[in-house]
Amino acid sequence: MTRSASSPALAVTGSTGRLGRRVADRLSAAGLAQRLVVRDPDRAPSLPGAEAVRADYSDGAAARAALEGVTTLFMVSGAEEPGRVEAHRTFIDAAAAAGVTHLVYTSFFGAAPDATFTLARDHWATEEHIAASGLNATILRDNLYIDFFPLMVGDDGVLRGPAGEGRVAAVTQDDIADVAVAVLREPDKHVNARYDLTGPAALTLREVAATIAEVTGDKVSYQDESLNEAYASRAKYGAPAWQVDAWVSTYTAIAAGELDGVTTAVPTLTGHPATSLAEHLESVKRAG
Repeated sequence: MTRSASSPALAVTGSTGRLGRRVADRLSAAGLAQRLVVRDPDRAPSLPGAEAVRADYSDGAAARAALEGVTTLFMVSGAEEPGRVEAHRTFIDAAAAAGVTHLVYTSFFGAAPDATFTLARDHWATEEHIAASGLNATILRDNLYIDFFPLMVGDDGVLRGPAGEGRVAAVTQDDIADVAVAVLREPDKHVNARYDLTGPAALTLREVAATIAEVTGDKVSYQDESLNEAYASRAKYGAPAWQVDAWVSTYTAIAAGELDGVTTAVPTLTGHPATSLAEHLESVKRAG
């Protein structure tokens, strides 16, 4: 695939999803040209200064062609599935082969080979492969998304899970996108940096439920489940075992204290305070 000299040197993946779309929108609004690397170009957003190119993380040849001429790449982690790490490795190798020099990757807070949250282990393996690739990199270790808290509340108004009284320093997707854009605009300032991205406070899920109830006016409560209760309450979805393990381990990671700890990365990198749960819910209510 041949690129013209005027083709964007900045590429963004995941623009059909929640986080990647936020980043693409912000870059376009700032007047920056970008290449949107997507599985289906017909679903890519139509943005000024953006061109859509087809590629899949697991297709090394297509990814390499899509990334020709790109120097800086924003890589949103792939869909949660058993083959995710291998697909990540394929895409990272393709990026290196295509001549990408700086990769910005969305990882997870506390990523480690023995992390309680099972999918955080995928992120650790991906980080290790990026380090071995020779690429300059910036790792954004996102805490749990504040945006997802309302979705974790059941139809009965109960937020349930085996989190005990552990705390989680969740962060909004908008704040993550603001950080990503700050890094992408001046990547040389963030070479081989790793940022733990959190909100302004670490909350228990009991406090999360109370905040949702206060802002929305809905009756919302928290139920601390046992492990057996957690697996039983999720059995109705018929999800594969690895996925149920991931769901449940989100809560046990909170109980273990692995999602606790507030950082100043968001305000330092964006110039604005990190958004609280209450502020996010108020914003959603106003928009809604």
